[in-house]
Amino acid sequence: MAGNKNQKHFVLVHGLCHGAWCWYKLKPQLESAGHRVTVLDLAASGINMEAIQDVRTFHEYTRPLLGFLASLNEQAIVVGHSLGGMNLALAMDLLPHKISVGVFLTAFMPDTTHQPSYVIDKYLEGGSEEAWQDSLTVTIGSPEQPLTITTLGPKFMASQLYQLSSVDDLELAKTLVRPGSLFQQDLSKAKNFSDEGYGSVTRVFVLCGEDKTMTPEIQRWMIQNYPPKGVVEIKGADHMAMCSRTKQLCDNLLEIANTYA
Repeated sequence: MAGNKNQKHFVLVHGLCHGAWCWYKLKPQLESAGHRVTVLDLAASGINMEAIQDVRTFHEYTRPLLGFLASLNEQAIVVGHSLGGMNLALAMDLLPHKISVGVFLTAFMPDTTHQPSYVIDKYLEGGSEEAWQDSLTVTIGSPEQPLTITTLGPKFMASQLYQLSSVDDLELAKTLVRPGSLFQQDLSKAKNFSDEGYGSVTRVFVLCGEDKTMTPEIQRWMIQNYPPKGVVEIKGADHMAMCSRTKQLCDNLLEIANTYA
């Protein structure tokens, strides 16, 4: 396959509390279509050895992705899921020449006019404490540099994230999720993403129609707030489209690659 000029390189970036493991169904499907696929763990995620308590900034959390992209001698199609959209945006801002298309899969998609935390702030404003059900949230650190850590609860995952996914996928997630952070405080102090970096890379949004946590209303608001080049909708997908609608997501990504990369 090395000589296949149509071969694309997909880099898949997980969301809050998840890891590279959540792409285990999608990765072989993209590979069997003849493409290269890299899945990686962000700091303190999956099998990355750091602890979330020691990861003080969003930049540190994103370092595994930034390091990997910096080492590439080609452009990649980077897919950010959920909170992974923020990691994708940071990578687009710092390494725009390494990314041919940024795909936001029911993900936070920031703009260049507000501070980076803006979309997360709006999302949290719209939700209630009850919506997080049995998830736990604690804030550690100093008043100057607080870090809010979230541990996803099994009931929350079953009803809000994996409600259309298989029992096997939910069980896998319950076993493998780790505490994580939205890094809201850090992102509220970070400088805006730039038009020259982040704004210069082609963006496509994949909207998941049955997402109960990043609801279609929030997804559409982000699309309106900072319109991407393209929008694709997967009607029957829950938040974990890579589990509940694997083949459809794979087909959509192949189409995005052919159209925009």
